[in-house]
Amino acid sequence: MDLFSQFASTTLLGTPLILVALLAPWLLIPTPSTQWVNNRLLTSQNWFLTLFTKQLLLPLNAPAHKWAFLLTSLMIFLLSTNLLGLLPYTFTPTTQLSINLGLATPLWLATVLVGFRNQFSHSLAHFLPEGTPTPLIPVLILIETISLLIRPLALGVRLTANLTAGHLLIHLISSAVSAIFFLSITASLLTFGVLMLLTILEIAVAMIQAYVFVLLLSLYLQENT
Repeated sequence: MDLFSQFASTTLLGTPLILVALLAPWLLIPTPSTQWVNNRLLTSQNWFLTLFTKQLLLPLNAPAHKWAFLLTSLMIFLLSTNLLGLLPYTFTPTTQLSINLGLATPLWLATVLVGFRNQFSHSLAHFLPEGTPTPLIPVLILIETISLLIRPLALGVRLTANLTAGHLLIHLISSAVSAIFFLSITASLLTFGVLMLLTILEIAVAMIQAYVFVLLLSLYLQENT
């Protein structure tokens, strides 16, 4: 197995298991109970969802609050997928650029269409700032158009690059631990300590990147509502 084989979709009898990897996070999320008093897990989950939704919707206008369920569900999915991908012998779907672009492009396009439907003139005004000199008008329109179209690519590449880099570093350092164990036990233990610190860092990165992905989408939505 080469260094990048960990990013290849796992197969069983020649059938890709990418669908199982995408559905697995939802199977681990506890469903609400019919009891009057929830257990600690459900209480913690409800507290997190309430806190996240409040923080996400705080800067948004009232029309954008309709997106609360979609953005919160996306956050839970990305968070669960990123964290599950750090377990041994697992596959991380969010290291695939196609998956991330498949999530980013439709949602970004929806925010753009919402802006053109609700405030057409205001959305067009983003392409040409007020008081622009006449010779610079074509250049600014071109720049603003490119910056608008590159947003979904930036969303997908950011998530893919951060997770891929973390997995590669963990793979490289874990290989070094076993490689130098018979040469120097002390160096091997120090490398293992670095691996543990890197794993903690990657857990934080997995959580932060899921939040940043959803936060940027909410900022795009804020511009168009």
